[in-house]
Amino acid sequence: MSVRRLLVAACLATVVGLTTGATVVPAGTAATGNVVTPGSFRGYGFDQCLAPTQRAMNVWLKKSPFLAVGIYISGASRACRSQPNLTPTWVSTQLRKGWKLLPITLGPQAPCNPRFPRYGNDPVIRSDPGNDELFAKARRQGATEAGRAVAAAQRLGIVAGSTLWYDLEGFNQTKTRCRKASLAFLSGWTHGIHALHYVSGVYSSAGSGIWALDEARVRTPGLYELPDRIWIARWDGRANTSTSYIRPDGWRPGRRMKQYVGGHDETWGGVTINIDRNFLSLGKPTAPAEKHCGGVDVDLSDYGRVVRGTDPALVTALQCLLTEQKAYAGRLSGHFNAKTRAAVQAWQKSHHLRVQAAFNRRGWMSLLVAGSSRPVLKYGSTGPAVRQVQRVLNAATSKSGLAVTGVFDQRTDSALRAWQIATEHKALGVVNPGIWAAFAAGVR
Repeated sequence: MSVRRLLVAACLATVVGLTTGATVVPAGTAATGNVVTPGSFRGYGFDQCLAPTQRAMNVWLKKSPFLAVGIYISGASRACRSQPNLTPTWVSTQLRKGWKLLPITLGPQAPCNPRFPRYGNDPVIRSDPGNDELFAKARRQGATEAGRAVAAAQRLGIVAGSTLWYDLEGFNQTKTRCRKASLAFLSGWTHGIHALHYVSGVYSSAGSGIWALDEARVRTPGLYELPDRIWIARWDGRANTSTSYIRPDGWRPGRRMKQYVGGHDETWGGVTINIDRNFLSLGKPTAPAEKHCGGVDVDLSDYGRVVRGTDPALVTALQCLLTEQKAYAGRLSGHFNAKTRAAVQAWQKSHHLRVQAAFNRRGWMSLLVAGSSRPVLKYGSTGPAVRQVQRVLNAATSKSGLAVTGVFDQRTDSALRAWQIATEHKALGVVNPGIWAAFAAGVR
């Protein structure tokens, strides 16, 4: 290890002792029972200055395309220092309902940013390089801010393992001393966040803070401790995580998000909020595997009409699903026999479908969503209920052909929107109570 890197290591070791004020809670063992956030997620999010009311969050959950929300939890330079809606109950309620939270800190800013200090009593990043030019004071500031952010997160019930984001507003990255001080600060932030068992994220403009981080990653590896995840501010209107300001391989796969539209009003369900739009690609979303009837495959790309002589695999899936609903007690024979036909007709009658000797797509739709907990779902959701949505969309039309993964991806979103347009439903891209009811009724 070079002398310079030894000095960096020594500096960071000193920094660790300064991240006080937070009680360390190992990931997954927090007394609150809250889940790690945002964890692995690919989908849409929004952020705003003031955490919305519970009513607004409830409406936007059912009507908007968003499933992630940025909230300002700490930092003396944030515009909305007072957050009357942001309480431990607010946090636990959003997490329970399926929202992914993006906790943001906006503290000391780049020393060459003319807009700060914002209030006069909020500090800026120290620009003294020190004799070793490691900007130790800036590193200590970053570590201190990390300790404050973790303390704020824990007061709100945001558990260890969650990502905490530092908001470094755009600055003149051509000013070398300013840039190095800012990188040193972010290095201290990341080291402090890691010491307290959280995940480090940094938000900044593509052309300043994010560019500087990527340059440091490639040109001076080891000099700065880099964040685990980056949040790129690039208002190009493109819902992806790409930007020409940094190299394609940086923080990929699964460690980027992008703010692609700046401040504007959006209205969903009659509730208007001034927001920035974001697209997240974090981690690799997955859903637990399922097993039905000892290993019967019920995850089909199509659920067509079942009559005598139908493909045994399709009939076996039907018999299995009827068995799980206690509507069939026969063998899983793969044959559409008299006992299976009687169970089908009983199902049709009890679900207000036309009673007939065949089992059609409407019947499949009603059967495939039976027993669901019916949560609100949209792009980014994961879990058993998403599998049900994917199956029912495959039953609604032979054109969907979705892989039943339990992850609400772009293909699932497109198939849902196509069905909603064809059946004249609103709130495109959202599976809310009205959509569940339409699925159960076999609307197609």
